[in-house]
Amino acid sequence: MNALLFRLSLLAMLFIAAVPESSALLQDQPTTKMPGPIAESLRELVETPAVSGYEQSVGKKIVARIKAMPQKYQAKTDNLGNVSVTVGSGEPKRLIVAPIDEPGFVVSGITPDGYLTLQRLPQGGNLPLFNELHAAQPMKLQTPKGEWISGAMTGVSIHLQPQRQHPPSMADLDNMYVDVGATSAAQARAGGADILSPVAIDRTFYWLDFGRQYASPAIGDRFGAAALLEVLHTLDATKLKGTLTVAFVTQQWLGARGLQKVLYQLNPDELIYVGRLMRPAVAPAANAPGNAQRETPPSFKQPTGSGVIIASEKPDAELTGFAAEFKEVAGHINAPVVTDFSAPLLPRGTYMAQAKLPERTVHLSIATGWPSTPAEVIEANDITGLTLLLEKYLQGSIQKPFNLALTVSEPATPQRPATAPSPETILKQLTETYGVSGGHEQHMRETVSALLPAWAKPETDDAGNLILHWNGSAANTAGKKAPNSKNPSIAVVAHMDEIGYEVHAILPDGRLELESKGGGVLAYFLGHAAVVHSATHMWPGVLELPEGWDKPDFQWSRNPRQMFYMNIGARNAEDVAALNIKTGDFVTIPKQYHKLMGRRASARAFDDRVGCTALVAATWALGQNLQGRNVTFIWSTSEELGLLGAAAAAKNMAADGKTPDYVFAIDTFVSADSPIESKRFGDAILGQGFVVRAVDNSNVVPRDLASRVVSMARAGAIPAQYGVTGGGNDGASFLLYGATDVAMGWPLRYSHSPAEVIDVRDVEALSKIITAIARSW
Repeated sequence: MNALLFRLSLLAMLFIAAVPESSALLQDQPTTKMPGPIAESLRELVETPAVSGYEQSVGKKIVARIKAMPQKYQAKTDNLGNVSVTVGSGEPKRLIVAPIDEPGFVVSGITPDGYLTLQRLPQGGNLPLFNELHAAQPMKLQTPKGEWISGAMTGVSIHLQPQRQHPPSMADLDNMYVDVGATSAAQARAGGADILSPVAIDRTFYWLDFGRQYASPAIGDRFGAAALLEVLHTLDATKLKGTLTVAFVTQQWLGARGLQKVLYQLNPDELIYVGRLMRPAVAPAANAPGNAQRETPPSFKQPTGSGVIIASEKPDAELTGFAAEFKEVAGHINAPVVTDFSAPLLPRGTYMAQAKLPERTVHLSIATGWPSTPAEVIEANDITGLTLLLEKYLQGSIQKPFNLALTVSEPATPQRPATAPSPETILKQLTETYGVSGGHEQHMRETVSALLPAWAKPETDDAGNLILHWNGSAANTAGKKAPNSKNPSIAVVAHMDEIGYEVHAILPDGRLELESKGGGVLAYFLGHAAVVHSATHMWPGVLELPEGWDKPDFQWSRNPRQMFYMNIGARNAEDVAALNIKTGDFVTIPKQYHKLMGRRASARAFDDRVGCTALVAATWALGQNLQGRNVTFIWSTSEELGLLGAAAAAKNMAADGKTPDYVFAIDTFVSADSPIESKRFGDAILGQGFVVRAVDNSNVVPRDLASRVVSMARAGAIPAQYGVTGGGNDGASFLLYGATDVAMGWPLRYSHSPAEVIDVRDVEALSKIITAIARSW
């Protein structure tokens, strides 16, 4: 083992494990004000969106860190937002630069019904799958006052697509809108959204495998800035020769405008550019002459973990000049150095008169996995080696950096409330609790039980269903209707499970092979962060994109039985075992409850946390004594795998002679209340009440019963709707045994996505109608 690698290996022994209190994965960690380890600086930078041309927020974070350093630097910010520090004097004039901007979107308009239309920044560029991987994701939007508010990128609902001949393409900007929960343009503006507001994907910085890798959207756009902050923090100005300017430049994705300005004003003798490898621009097909085939553009070859990269348009050529000097310096500290392709630092054909690069110019970088996607990954050793190389070049000595790593535990089971919590309080708790189909619902079962009143004593059956029963009368056995009883027996069912994955195999290279548990649009999940739930912790990682994802002719697979792969930063199966990850553990996309404008909210797994919430709220409202009513509430399992939990409950109840007369299945009404869905069906409106699922793929509610539910709601001043949608419901499992299925739900936008949207008023209406039905149906 060489000296540098030995030192880096010692860093792994210094990692500190901490458990955040928030159930939202690492989102609520406090911002560090003082300079800290590289990973902490990097976390703060990547978790601050900085769309090209709108980098002010991250620029302020950089200035704050610089001012807090013991050297008492004077940081300057120019009219483009470039931040710079100059140390020393005389010749040579050295310039070290890192870009701080990222690709994203800007609001280009607001529709009359409150959706935000978008333009991408950069408007061109070579960004494979960029639009698609933002579809149906939680987003952040900056208001004119500089505050960040939540939104959801629109996406197609998978349940509404099977019969559409021409579903909208999520690669097309014309189909991309941000949903901030507004119902009008005026409400959107009043809530802080406006034309020219920058929009970026919501993000969390993740430590993979105790800090061996880091993952986050835009991490490839910020590692250079983090490295330069560490260089400034350890810099001894007395060891410098000449003048050193360290600059954090803006608008690199928009023609390198910040870099060009700094070059023009400083006219340095040498430039060290520290930033991501850039893809070459792709010429439009129309420019290809006749039948000529377009040349395949160069691609990146170095994998993460390769060390420091010296980048150029001709990576196979022998290193000369300034680049060769850096390779020699790297040899003094045994730092691995390789070469790779990158497009020119100053793009050709821009609107600016191009500045001149000094003869002594070098582009230093590190490899990123899945570049410019939400799942972008870098190696901790690579950024550490890059920082040490810069320190060695500038001052002839190095300081060993320190990195912090975090682990995450499952959200804690809540304390039992003394009084009835609000439906939204229940919903937030259940939404941020994890439980994938296929026997992984334990945490949900515990959380539902804890949120029920103290008198409620639910039981768990052999399928994992949680069952609460009110006895019909003293003469009744549990669930069986007394002879000559005029009251029908009723069951109300909502499912606890959510879609996700299960670890099918642990591969020799440390990757996890996953099996899908429930269906969804692949672009909503692959190429994004994920967490694997072991017996002791949640371990972050990323879901890998398929081979060829960055090729122009890439198509998503339609194979329903394909396997998926997760990178958790492990190098081999032994690393995985050290994390106590085993086959059979489940994997999810991280989730957090986001309040939108008005009474609306966005999160993953509202399907069917809303139904579970309505049953919990109804239990509090009903109380212990139902005065002769025969009612059973069932929180079921494995609905996403084919109604398995409900089927087991229905079979058990039938075997005991307790089949209910009516079963009210509470599940999503997948709504077409979205600018990209056909209004032919599923047209229930958010905020206008619960919905009778009169027709879906598994059941048709008798028309008189649908009308009866709506009449009961109107008599109780409960807002109600009814309609036709897609998908199945748990009540269909009871039809075989003679029960009548009356399915109900609430309108949901962007089903089975990380950014589902609801209106909390519909949740409240749903709990009220369940309460009314239990009392008087």
